[in-house]
Amino acid sequence: MKTSKYLSLCLVIIGLFQAKAQNEQRPIITGVPFLLIPADARASGMGDMGVATPVDVYSQQWNPAKYAFSENKQGIGFGYTPYLRELADDINLGTLTYYNRINERGSFSASLRYFGLGEVNLRQTAEDIGRPVEPNEFAVDLSYSLRLSETFAMSVTGKYIRSDFRIPSGLGSAQAANSFAAGIHGFYRSKEKFYDNINMAGRWRAGFAIDNIGPKISYDDGGFDNFIPTMFRAGGGFDFIFDTSNRLGVYVEANKLLVPTPPEFPETSSPPTPEEQAEIERLRQDYLSQNEYAAIFTSWTSAPDGFSETFREITWSIATEYWYEDAFALRAGYFYEHPEKGFRQYATIGFGFKYTSVVIDASYLFSTAQGVQNPLEGTLRFSISFNLGENRYVEF
Repeated sequence: MKTSKYLSLCLVIIGLFQAKAQNEQRPIITGVPFLLIPADARASGMGDMGVATPVDVYSQQWNPAKYAFSENKQGIGFGYTPYLRELADDINLGTLTYYNRINERGSFSASLRYFGLGEVNLRQTAEDIGRPVEPNEFAVDLSYSLRLSETFAMSVTGKYIRSDFRIPSGLGSAQAANSFAAGIHGFYRSKEKFYDNINMAGRWRAGFAIDNIGPKISYDDGGFDNFIPTMFRAGGGFDFIFDTSNRLGVYVEANKLLVPTPPEFPETSSPPTPEEQAEIERLRQDYLSQNEYAAIFTSWTSAPDGFSETFREITWSIATEYWYEDAFALRAGYFYEHPEKGFRQYATIGFGFKYTSVVIDASYLFSTAQGVQNPLEGTLRFSISFNLGENRYVEF
C-alpha cells in the first residue's frame, strides 16, 4: 500500500504555505518543513526573523553564534505554537531550548523541536472502525559558538531529524524516516558608539546562517527521496539607543532555500499520453537524483527562468523592536514571499515582558495576501524563557 507515500507528500505540502493554484509556479517543496516554522514568539512577532537580532534564549533556531555575546551564563526556554487551528485543534509545534556560556568566549546550546499532528484514524473503507495513529516529527540539535574577537563570533551545529509519518499497512512494519544535518553561522555586533549626526548612541548588527546541510530524507521504500530544507539566511540591523531606558532596533533579513528549483514540465494532453507521462517522470527523477550537497551551489543557477526566478525565491523580512527599561517590549514585522513561490505575505505584532530572570513573549499574525489564508492566521503564540546564573559577559 502506498498510503504512507501519499500522506507524507501531503504533509510536506501542508507544512509549506498553501498558495493559490493559479500562482503556484515551481514553488520549492522539501521534506520535514517543520524545521522552518518559527518556534518562539519573539521572532514570530518580528516577521519571522532572528539571524541578526539581539541574542535571546531562542537564538538556537536562528543563529547560535549570538550566544557568545549573551550577558547571562545560562538560559532555558519553551515555545508553543498551535498550527492549522481552523482545521484541527491537536496540531502543535513545541520547542525546548537551553544554552550555557562555559567561559567568556564559548557557549554550548541545544534544543528539542517536536511537531505533532494529533490523532489520525486510518480506514480502508468508509465503514471501517478506524485505526488511530499519531504522526509526528522531531529534531534534536547541539551547537558550539566561539567569540573570535570583540565583535564577531561563529558557531557550528549538528542535528538529528526523525519524521514518523509512515502508516502501518499490515504487510510489514512501518519505519520512520531519519536524517542528519549540520549548520554554520556567524554574528557581528559592533561596540556601542555615539553618533553626532543622530545625536544618540547606536550599535550595528549583522549575521548569516546556513542550516540543515545534510542528506535527503526518504519516506518510501521505493526511493522517494526529498531534499531537506537547507536554508541560507543573512540579515543586519541597527539599534538606536536613546538613553538608558529606551532602545529601538530596526532589522532586515533575506532567506533562500538552497534546494534546486523544480524543472519546467512540458504541457500535456488531458489525460497525458504514455510518452508524455514518461517524459514527466524522467524530469522528476532527474530532479530528485541531484546531489544534495552540490545543490547548495546549483540552487542559485537552477531556475528555468534564470536569475529573475532565483531572485523571486528569496523571502524578505523587515522588523522593529522597542524596549523600555529592559522590562517591556513592543514588536512589529512584515514577511514577503513572491506569489509564484508560495505567496506568504503577512504582518506580525508582538510584545514581551521581562521580570528579573523571567521573559514572556507573545505574537500574532495578519495575512496580507488577498484570498490566501496563512496556516497561523488568527493564532496567538506564546513562549517563556528563564535567564539563569550570574552575569558573566565581559569584553575582550
